[in-house]
Amino acid sequence: MENVFHIFEERGFVEQVTDRGLVMKLLREPTTCYIGFDPTASSFHVGSLLPIMSLVHMQRAGHRPIAVIGGGTGLVGDPSGKTEMRPIMTREKIDENAESLKKQLSRFIDFSNEKAIMVNNADWLTRLGYIDFLRDIGRHFSVNRMLSAESYRVRLETGLNFIEFNYMLLQAYDFWYLFKHYDCRLQMGGNDQWGNILAGVDLTRRLEGEAIYGLTFPLLTTSSGIKMGKTHKGAVWLDPELTSPYEYYQYWINQDDPDIARFLALFTLLPMDDVRRLSALKDSDIREAKERLAYEATCLCHGQKEADLARKAARELFGPDKSVSSESIPNYGIGKDKLSDGLPAYILFKKAGLCKTRGEARRLIAQGGGYLNDRRIETFDQTINSRDFENGFLLLRAGKKRYVSVRVT
Repeated sequence: MENVFHIFEERGFVEQVTDRGLVMKLLREPTTCYIGFDPTASSFHVGSLLPIMSLVHMQRAGHRPIAVIGGGTGLVGDPSGKTEMRPIMTREKIDENAESLKKQLSRFIDFSNEKAIMVNNADWLTRLGYIDFLRDIGRHFSVNRMLSAESYRVRLETGLNFIEFNYMLLQAYDFWYLFKHYDCRLQMGGNDQWGNILAGVDLTRRLEGEAIYGLTFPLLTTSSGIKMGKTHKGAVWLDPELTSPYEYYQYWINQDDPDIARFLALFTLLPMDDVRRLSALKDSDIREAKERLAYEATCLCHGQKEADLARKAARELFGPDKSVSSESIPNYGIGKDKLSDGLPAYILFKKAGLCKTRGEARRLIAQGGGYLNDRRIETFDQTINSRDFENGFLLLRAGKKRYVSVRVT
């Protein structure tokens, strides 16, 4: 089987690696690797997909992934990539979130028969004695070297408290602990974790005289400079209750043309020959590549059935013969009593979730971006009532792509 490191390089996963030659050698044989995940939410969002996909490739290549839920470090807060301190969470909330995250990860990687493992670092970090930790672990860390790490240097400008300053020691301890108990020899993560990963490599060398390794991924933004996973509504979640499969599909199909080749390589399992063929499409033909990206990404996250429904809904809305028969299209129910006197368009746009605020809805409609049953709404306070419903529903559109079907309940 092809060395997974070559797969990572070809697909664009690698930003930094501790030693390319030695990591390639390590990955010739079955290896245990780990990635830490933040438990501050009950769902992953698209910004977490890159590390998740790396674990998918590792497992497919015969390696064993460990997903580490940062229950212990979550009680402290990781300063990496943050300009202010994260809120401190309770252990109960972290454990609740961890269960939800494992359920989502199970769609991507197989946890049966210990082919992959999920652990919570609270299980060992919360048992540490402070004096013992300072004596046995803290003495191996240089404060000067820690302050040179990017994650700390950025926070020094806005304020770094002592709790957060301990984070690097705790993550380094995680890597050593996983090496000792699971023979884990590779940690992966976003490039903002590079300093923390190196700390774990160095600590294990000092304590055990053993070589372990690190690999980081690029911190992704879209070609327009937007952080991955962000939309007008906020984060794009992997939980279907927070972001429906249709909305998830729409997020991917609406990516900008310059991003399609990169995202096909990173966020699908298509063979690279297919990725290159699709990436070569130009002008109107690139719609095929976008549709394939959206379909494959939705399949991985939500399964083939939901991906089929989302694609069908998108084709109905954006194909030559438009209709709104698909239940996959986002819908909003409104009572008959609300329609008896009519409702201003901008209020309905806000209620249906097409705009965050009434002010945003007013501006959208005033600028010509609001549509009712594919007809442009002329004024933001245009009255919408039961006469606008056709076959029990009406169709609202914001801009070119965002639809909501409004139905009478």
